[in-house]
Amino acid sequence: MHYDHILIRYGEMSLKGKNLKHFVAKLYENVKAKLHDYEDIKIKRNRNRMYILLNGEDPQPILERCKDVFGIQSFSLAIKVENEEEQMKEAVLYALTHAKNTKTFKITTRRVDKDFPTDSQAMNRVLGGYALTNTEGYTVDVHNPDVEINVEIRKDGTYITSEKILGAGGLPVGTTGKSLLLLSGGIDSPVAGYLSMKRGVEIEAIHFHSPPYTSERAKQKVLDLAKQLTRYGHKIKVHIVPFTKLQQTIHREIPEGYGMTVMRRVMLQVSERVAEERGILSFTTGESLGQVASQTMESMNTINEVTNYPIIRPLVSMDKLEIIDISKRIDMYDISIRPFEDCCTVFVPSAPKTRPTREKVLQYEERVDFTDEIEETVAGIETVEFEENHTQEKDEFSDLL
Repeated sequence: MHYDHILIRYGEMSLKGKNLKHFVAKLYENVKAKLHDYEDIKIKRNRNRMYILLNGEDPQPILERCKDVFGIQSFSLAIKVENEEEQMKEAVLYALTHAKNTKTFKITTRRVDKDFPTDSQAMNRVLGGYALTNTEGYTVDVHNPDVEINVEIRKDGTYITSEKILGAGGLPVGTTGKSLLLLSGGIDSPVAGYLSMKRGVEIEAIHFHSPPYTSERAKQKVLDLAKQLTRYGHKIKVHIVPFTKLQQTIHREIPEGYGMTVMRRVMLQVSERVAEERGILSFTTGESLGQVASQTMESMNTINEVTNYPIIRPLVSMDKLEIIDISKRIDMYDISIRPFEDCCTVFVPSAPKTRPTREKVLQYEERVDFTDEIEETVAGIETVEFEENHTQEKDEFSDLL
């Protein structure tokens, strides 16, 4: 006897009622994509659970990958047996004796198949009694056991699990629409992308590249962040915007204090063109209220004026330490702190306006017609697509940090 399945439990998506079928189908697609290189496994699903039949595969690397799939609340190694008492007893005994650091246990039975003749409480006593009779050194503790052995009796068989592993939670990526992530290369924006994906959002990214002021290494840093985000979303497109000419015009024509505000307004106008072409319905940014001059309430109000697209700001109420903690946890931090500049550090004014007004910005923008340069910029956008690659590569810049 051995663990031959992984049982996946749904979380928040279980509350979706009539729409649950859509969420389960998307989660199934995402799990299948995550495990595509395991050719022998079989995945099946129903409204309440998803099951991975291992077919002899080593479960540990599969368990590790499942931790990154949004929509999974928890999962466990499972033994599947027939709905037959003797087989259940042997499976429970196996689960108990293979649990680590265990002296006390509890049996919890769920009789989903109401045609099974013995009720849940009676099965708890039968299975617990068998385990105690056939082992030494174990006792029952129904309040605070070292291990809780769960027995789910379903129409297709009985699943026995012990250890419960927490999943990523959230909703399956692709169930709540698509957003364009403004990916700068810093710490904040990839974390914002990750948190949006946790809410079921499919991400495409846009990056503003300003050579020769920003280097190819700065661009590569952004591409590596996008690759890392595929760990949670499988595929990601990155739209690389040639921003040099527009940025030079803004620096030359707009008063220094308002340059950053106008630059971000123009970024949103370019981003809106990409969003329209790609059928994207929102933007996602790494803005945190009050963190820098362009992230005050007044700045956000003035910058937002140029678009009707909703802007998702998952980090808006977080402080920098909270953001850094998430960045480290999702393995983005070491990439984000590579010492290469992005376009937002180019032509930085010595005293940027922290309370810019729409009226003042419009007054300055009336003197400059950005239309032709925006058209030229949009025409020059380069798009790169990444798929998740499970081969771990050494960060070539880690020795510099």
